Amino acid sequence: MTSTQPRGIGSLIPTRAQTTPGEQAAAQLLHLRSATVPVPVLAAAAALIAPQLEDPDAATREAAGAVHAHLLAAIEDAAPGR
Repeated sequence: MTSTQPRGIGSLIPTRAQTTPGEQAAAQLLHLRSATVPVPVLAAAAALIAPQLEDPDAATREAAGAVHAHLLAAIEDAAPGR
């Protein structure tokens, strides 16, 4: 027997047809509390999300801006001598 209910990260993504990428990102980010990753991964993630800062969808820009700011803060906090 198989389940038709979404599982894993997919269960956090709204499924209605008019869902924007920003709404999907916001739904996922609401459940993220913390993660531990190497600084180069944070830098790569910041570079990858940067183009979304210019997205035509306001919710996408807002979510990308929040995530980008968190990534840059985490990179700065990890700087030697802190």
